[in-house]
Amino acid sequence: MKIILSRKGFDSGYGGYASPIMPDGRLISLPIPLDDAVAYSDLLLDDDSTYFHLMNELKSKIKLDKQLFNLNEKSKCHLDPDLRENIFKNKRPAGWKPSFGQIDAAQTHLANQGVTIGDIFLFFGWFRKTEYCDGKFRFVRQEPNLHVIYGYLEIGKIINTMKDKIPEWLSEHPHVKSKWRRLKPTNTIYVAADNLDGSKIKGAGTLKFNEELVLTKKGCSRAKWNLGDIFKKVNISYHSDASWKGSYFQSVAKGQEFVIEDNAEISNWAIQLIEKYVEHN
Repeated sequence: MKIILSRKGFDSGYGGYASPIMPDGRLISLPIPLDDAVAYSDLLLDDDSTYFHLMNELKSKIKLDKQLFNLNEKSKCHLDPDLRENIFKNKRPAGWKPSFGQIDAAQTHLANQGVTIGDIFLFFGWFRKTEYCDGKFRFVRQEPNLHVIYGYLEIGKIINTMKDKIPEWLSEHPHVKSKWRRLKPTNTIYVAADNLDGSKIKGAGTLKFNEELVLTKKGCSRAKWNLGDIFKKVNISYHSDASWKGSYFQSVAKGQEFVIEDNAEISNWAIQLIEKYVEHN
């Protein structure tokens, strides 16, 4: 079993600010702005508010291609990975499962690394703590910017949209609905297994915040990680022995997926994190 650290959500170029750690511990990864079919106002935060409402309180502008744009109710996003079953008002189609799409160089990298059924994606992103004050959410002053693991997906099926039959329930996924993606030979969708490593836990989902999910070394910039000694024994794609800087691990600025070679200790580390902090919803 390989573990893949997959960077997703808002970054400095797409979105322009951190995703929020909510006061109740929910990790709300904000999908990057992109002209897909889903709007931020379509995504439910709770029964009476949406991602649009939350984002508008945190920052009224979002970044795309180094330019700032005013956020509005029609602002579109790329909902991928799609992990939360109840994120839309309407019920999901029969047979729906969490899924994640990848394409072009990033997918070629995953294929070259031998990523396959049974491997686990750990999704991480840029997060910062928020608080509720004077009737709205805001980022907590002086709280650091962090890389945090917020979700997971064990691969149960791999679909190439040019070669394989696409199930009807997957028709709204952005890597299917978008014709230019669907017709690319590298376009691939990873569908979640029913259960995590044969347990009773769902094969994909989101996690509730805990310090154990923070990759960033305390007191450092977010790309400087505090990885345990077990990681020094293994290859991590896009990295080398030079990534170890003594007191921290320097993660690279570019690259979406970092594939960790098959290692029993690291697989157990990942599964235990999921078991401890999985969000039951």
